[in-house]
Amino acid sequence: QVQLVESGGGLVQAGGSLRLSCAASRSIVSFNAMGWYRQAPGKERDLVATFTSGSTTNYADSVKGRFTISRDNSKNTVYLQMNSLKPEDTAVYYCNAVTLSSWAKRVYWGQGTQVTVSS
Repeated sequence: QVQLVESGGGLVQAGGSLRLSCAASRSIVSFNAMGWYRQAPGKERDLVATFTSGSTTNYADSVKGRFTISRDNSKNTVYLQMNSLKPEDTAVYYCNAVTLSSWAKRVYWGQGTQVTVSS
């Protein structure tokens, strides 16, 4: 069983920055995809930024140019640097990892970390 542990959330003013971390309980190079999703109150969980196929990155249009996903394979950790934060970025941020094989797809989630951006 894979464990994903997020940290780094908090309260920040609009225009500020936060860095989220997601530490995995096993080597992250084994994942087919890994990244961040977020869920605001009353809304669906949406993709924020992910790595796929190794080093390919994908970003939601709403965060392009402001957020950067990165990874440290030696620490089994993925990061999300969030700059120029806006009140609409307020959500619970979840770390996600996916493994694919010929017989199964497994999806793992962290417990989530709250990010609140005040105006």
